[in-house]
Amino acid sequence: MIEQREPVATVGFINEYCQAYRHLFEDVRSFEQFKFLHVGLLSGLARKTLPAIAQLVGLQNAQSLHHFLRGGVWSVEQLRAVRLSLIAHTVGERRIGLCLDETGDVKKGQATDYVAKQYIGNIGRLSNGIVSVNA
Repeated sequence: MIEQREPVATVGFINEYCQAYRHLFEDVRSFEQFKFLHVGLLSGLARKTLPAIAQLVGLQNAQSLHHFLRGGVWSVEQLRAVRLSLIAHTVGERRIGLCLDETGDVKKGQATDYVAKQYIGNIGRLSNGIVSVNA
């Protein structure tokens, strides 16, 4: 039997947080990609693209991150369940407020996915753009 290696360490608090999800990934490489994405998303990168994240965490290219997202063996539903469980445990019985933010960004052309003519609140009119709602 081949002994599985330990995943590459990243930033301390990311290692600690991601450990709660470790059981969702059969392959140590998938778990590492999961951690690398967290490092990139929480970093100060201006554009959080896969190539930029790959460069930040020391990967040769973004291929392994792409394969993790596109064809990795893991379940979104299971990941979501663990995340909600962690949130419920952290919040406990305390009352909380949830802040929703609708952000609109004007875009030219159609090169970016989901660009369409829609109401963009920060300019107060219809325009080509992307609107996202974040909590």
